[in-house]
Amino acid sequence: MEERIKYLFRQYMDNKCSHEEYEEFFSYVRQSEYDEAIRELVKAAYAQTGDTSYIDEMGNLVLLHPKRRRMRMIPAIAAAVIILAAAAWFLLPSQAPALTKRITERSEYKYLVLPDSTKVWLNAASTLEFPTTFGSGKREVTLSGEAYFDVQHAENAPFIIHTGKVSTTVLGTAFNIKAYPGQEHIIVSVSHGKVRVNYGGDKTPALLTRGQQVKVNEVTESAITKKATLVETAPWKDGSLAYDGETMAEIAADLERVYNVAIRIDNKAISAINISTSFRRDIGIKEALHILCKLTDSQLLDTAGVYVIQ
Repeated sequence: MEERIKYLFRQYMDNKCSHEEYEEFFSYVRQSEYDEAIRELVKAAYAQTGDTSYIDEMGNLVLLHPKRRRMRMIPAIAAAVIILAAAAWFLLPSQAPALTKRITERSEYKYLVLPDSTKVWLNAASTLEFPTTFGSGKREVTLSGEAYFDVQHAENAPFIIHTGKVSTTVLGTAFNIKAYPGQEHIIVSVSHGKVRVNYGGDKTPALLTRGQQVKVNEVTESAITKKATLVETAPWKDGSLAYDGETMAEIAADLERVYNVAIRIDNKAISAINISTSFRRDIGIKEALHILCKLTDSQLLDTAGVYVIQ
């Protein structure tokens, strides 16, 4: 294939391209896998004509014009090189894959299969952004909300999930991330495999294996690692709701997303109570709130479509 590209390049430089060859050549220019070969041809052409170039830290071809040009440079070749340089400059850097966004509304759940065959269960009121294709290097996605990932193993291509200031890196494993806006902690729980959770800049990453969980506070840049005491890492994807040491306020916010309702807690002391409990999602919002009220010795009122806990 490289020999074919070299031939088309020579045809282009000599202004001998047929229409078909022209279209074929620029089809290669637009494909990122041929970036390096075409950049080298452009650099060699500039060396012959007295110009110089280099590759910057972003991988872009930077063209530098010398103080003096060779007097015998053929105008047609000079024009061809300039046009090709423009193509390399404007077309090649734009080959980054387009991003796809998947969004769930309140009380909605989605099952996704990413371009690398990674499986994702996206919880209610969540957003996952990912490229339409993954390159040979890092596989990076951005999550706001909660999702369970079963990552397809790919040697030398780590899978990275960005959630605010926290990033979670894996090669192939299954784990859950809970990172809703306004949530006090970002929670990462591992079903199997191994993940690395980076937070707080130069902080030592948290390394998690099967049955472990880390809670990261983005504000204080602190983290607590412990065993995941729940039977399942992400019971929500199978129709259950489970909480392990989460505050009443956090659980209420979660139930608002799950059942698409409004909940107000009038007592700050109740809001701060830590609760560990689990129940089936299909018991409904009223029964779920009754369970929580029993655990916190509080009362439940249904006022004008808003559930009030006091």
